[in-house]
Amino acid sequence: MYGWRGTIGLVKPTFRPGPLEAFIRLLPEGVCAVPRYVGIRSGTEKEFAEALAVADQRVGELAALKVDLVLLQGAPPFMLLGPEFDRDNSRKLREKHGVAVLSTTMIQIDALKSLDAKSLVGLTYFQDDLNPKFAQFFEKAGFTVKAMKGIDVPFADVGKVPVEVIYAEAKKLFQHSGGADCLYLLGAGWDCLKAIAPLERDLNTSVVTNVPADLWAALKFLGIREPIKGYGRLLEELP
Repeated sequence: MYGWRGTIGLVKPTFRPGPLEAFIRLLPEGVCAVPRYVGIRSGTEKEFAEALAVADQRVGELAALKVDLVLLQGAPPFMLLGPEFDRDNSRKLREKHGVAVLSTTMIQIDALKSLDAKSLVGLTYFQDDLNPKFAQFFEKAGFTVKAMKGIDVPFADVGKVPVEVIYAEAKKLFQHSGGADCLYLLGAGWDCLKAIAPLERDLNTSVVTNVPADLWAALKFLGIREPIKGYGRLLEELP
């Protein structure tokens, strides 16, 4: 029987390969995932705003398929509108479609709190016209953001950034910013999973990023306590 421990519906922001496969590979036995897509292609603020209506439709489609939980993946569209909007939007979708809904951004706030983080340094793959707005999101949620910077890469090529580059850029930014309780890697589009454990060890901090945080929240919702090794404290300790 498929999904005998639960089925998770995923509303994914982009069609890019990688994040879905990474999420599914880490799922415990007996947990299934059903993806639907919004279709963001350029990563602009205008496109993020338009994506919200499409995400509503996708939640409805997943609710009709009787999934146990819908994860609204993709942080930027919700970050730009602030924590209060994000929380209210998830509640409205839950009431409208009759299915549990968690957004990546609310999940990340919960993950930071579970790790007792009060401050963070953030590395993204977005341009610096958006990064201050991402920082404001976390500041409004009560965290001290010591830095929120982007690497210089075209949005379509994010998945091609080598893990060695992610590690080096994150380490440099973290050290130059004076450190923090958490290193935050924004976005599921880059292949950063293998950098998490080395960064936690070398910087003596916690790392939060999309795929592990979403998985942590899904397991918590489904009542599954099955630690996953090699991808940081969040999945190893399941706080």
